Amino acid sequence: MKAKILEGTTPGGKRTVLAKSLPLDTPFLVQIFPIYACNLRCSYCIYSIPKSQHGYISSKIAMDMDIYKKYIDEIANFPNKLKMLRFAGIGEPLLHKDIAEMVRYAKMKNIAESVDIVTNGLLLNRELSLSLINAGLDRLRISIQGVSKEKYKSLARIDIDFNQFVENLKFFYRNRGSTKVYIKIIDCALENEEEKKFFEIFGDICDFIAIEHLTPAVQEIDYSRLTGKKTLDMTQNGTPLLEANICPQPFYMMQINPDGNVVPCCSFSYPTIVGNATVESILDIWNGLKFKAFRRSMLDGVKNASSVCSKCKTYKYGIYEEDVLDDYAEQLKKLFE
Repeated sequence: MKAKILEGTTPGGKRTVLAKSLPLDTPFLVQIFPIYACNLRCSYCIYSIPKSQHGYISSKIAMDMDIYKKYIDEIANFPNKLKMLRFAGIGEPLLHKDIAEMVRYAKMKNIAESVDIVTNGLLLNRELSLSLINAGLDRLRISIQGVSKEKYKSLARIDIDFNQFVENLKFFYRNRGSTKVYIKIIDCALENEEEKKFFEIFGDICDFIAIEHLTPAVQEIDYSRLTGKKTLDMTQNGTPLLEANICPQPFYMMQINPDGNVVPCCSFSYPTIVGNATVESILDIWNGLKFKAFRRSMLDGVKNASSVCSKCKTYKYGIYEEDVLDDYAEQLKKLFE
């Protein structure tokens, strides 16, 4: 197998000790949420429940290209480059008709050390693959939903030509240029005997590969039904859950939604909206009083940050030792007064 198996880490490698870097004049991560739509209905995702139960997500389906360029132009004004610009959010980024142009523009502006897309990969035909590669995409993260046509039907509720799907991924990998390919699957999408098959099918057509662990991200979904006998006691990347009462995400990242609303984390329910990038500058939002006040309240713990945060468990499934802020809370409060 050619791919490096990732356990307990991400393709981005070693993380910075967050507390010693705060406050950040430049976010480590800006997540672009380009389109509120998905071509799958995976049983562990918000798209498995009716849209009427999603709560408020976005008042627009697709991000306008002109306004996206405004965001990128403004991000270029931060004192430093982002560590990552990531196309993800609550939807499938490849459904956006301008996704390759979005990548190209961000790379042209040289705003981030890495430009990533998180995708289910089903739309990766030859034309789109070459467009993304030629645009300069740094990393493609592909979430697999099973090792057979039948598993996709039961888990993602879609009929696919599985063999053609694999061929499309092979084409991307063969022509990837400098793009790194990371293929991953959630453990609940595999039966025990299928783990070997997963590595056999995908291990030679990516640079990194992993079996990730299920994250209980949507309150309305019964995750115990999906896990069977497995317990939800590991982070997404396979490390033990850490005791942390402070969510680190608002201190190092922000997400820009299709309608321009900026939120401080990756939660499917928003604890707050810290600004709207269609009418405010990205820098003003990042450094603004509303975002600062939210960070300050977070330093008193998730239970005090907002009613959404008090119920959220998601942050614990993506946290690393370097992100834990609890022991630094009192000294950090002075920086966010």
